[in-house]
Amino acid sequence: MAWRRRQRDAGNGGSSEFKAVAMASSYLPATADSIAQALEAKAPSEAISILYKILENPSSSSDALRIKEQAITNLSDLLRQENRAEDLRNLLTQLRPFFNLIPKAKTAKIVRGIIDTVAKIPGTAVLQISLCKEMVQWTRDEKRTFLRQRVEARLAALLMESKEYSEALNLLSGLVKEVRRLDDKLLLVDIDLLESKLHFSLRNLPKAKAALTAARTAANAIYVPPAQQGTIDLQSGILHAEEKDYKTAYSYFFEAFEAFNALEDSRAVYSLKYMLLCKIMVNQADDVTGVISSKAGLQYVGPELDAMKAVADAYSKRSLKLFETALGDFKGQLSEDPIVHRHLSSLYDTLLEQNLCRLIEPFSRVEIGHIAELIELPIDHVEKKLSQMILDKKFAGTLDQGAGCLVIFEDGKTDAIYPATLETLTNIGKVVDSLYVRSAKIMA
Repeated sequence: MAWRRRQRDAGNGGSSEFKAVAMASSYLPATADSIAQALEAKAPSEAISILYKILENPSSSSDALRIKEQAITNLSDLLRQENRAEDLRNLLTQLRPFFNLIPKAKTAKIVRGIIDTVAKIPGTAVLQISLCKEMVQWTRDEKRTFLRQRVEARLAALLMESKEYSEALNLLSGLVKEVRRLDDKLLLVDIDLLESKLHFSLRNLPKAKAALTAARTAANAIYVPPAQQGTIDLQSGILHAEEKDYKTAYSYFFEAFEAFNALEDSRAVYSLKYMLLCKIMVNQADDVTGVISSKAGLQYVGPELDAMKAVADAYSKRSLKLFETALGDFKGQLSEDPIVHRHLSSLYDTLLEQNLCRLIEPFSRVEIGHIAELIELPIDHVEKKLSQMILDKKFAGTLDQGAGCLVIFEDGKTDAIYPATLETLTNIGKVVDSLYVRSAKIMA
């Protein structure tokens, strides 16, 4: 290219038109050559500086605007690689005059793209919330309704992740009415789905299901991107699992996994993880290894699937010790995942009760310490669980805390003659009442 020849001449001590322009002003021409110079820069900081200079060019021709859009994309990527989240925030402020020169649809695309780029930088949750609030205010001032609604939806999602549920709910309640009035189906699906997640986080299952139903209804009226359909299926699986309908939940998780797997979305591994959880909860823990060993499962082998395999092994062997070990070894994948943790807590209690009932069955009186030694758990933990089981009438017995023993009562078998006698007397009473009514009619 002629520009590159001029650059070589300048590097060799010669003069060039491009160099003269660069020295005469603080900006660079908005041309493909300037973009190429940024791409060929040796250091990211140098490339960032060149791209900023391109954006400072006052030209508003169609070619210049197109080059500036490309410069914004490249600059956003470089700032993300350098983890310069604050600079990305300032970039949005600096670009406001530029937004007045381009169509609103392109403005929306750039703004949402930069917000998404900031989200890829770790530890920027507070900054993202602040940035979204700034952009909401700017869109209100500029009367850019389309963009404001989408930024507000993003802000609500960020507030939910930060556990500021009341603020997120207030924002969504106003937004959903506005979007329904405008009949923007695609955005309505996003908002209803977000509302379902929010109510689920607040443990309000009826409202979570209602919001999900609304999202499905809106989605049926339009074409929904595969990623969004996968998100709907994933949320459906989570709600069915919460209602202990694990077979239906498994089918939804499978649909979500297929969608995310085709898109190479990172959520595929979580869908697969919840599929394995459903297998364990319906007493099919032996199938877990087969699912992981399948062609699709082998792509996602890692800590998430290893954690579920460890739980499945512990459940198959009815071993509380292995269960505790799995919870300790994979704390991040099990205890810190609220969905898995909730179901595993229920599974752990069931497993503990089964083991305790099996251990105390041969005894009429046994030391609590001996049971704790057999089950390999702390004495206070075992004692607390036994008292709970007695109150729940899982078995008949009492705790002698003075002696540190558990006394098991024999099952008092009810004599069958008593309920049979009561049933006979009840039937006789019905016959007598019927005869009395008949006699009364005859006498009348």
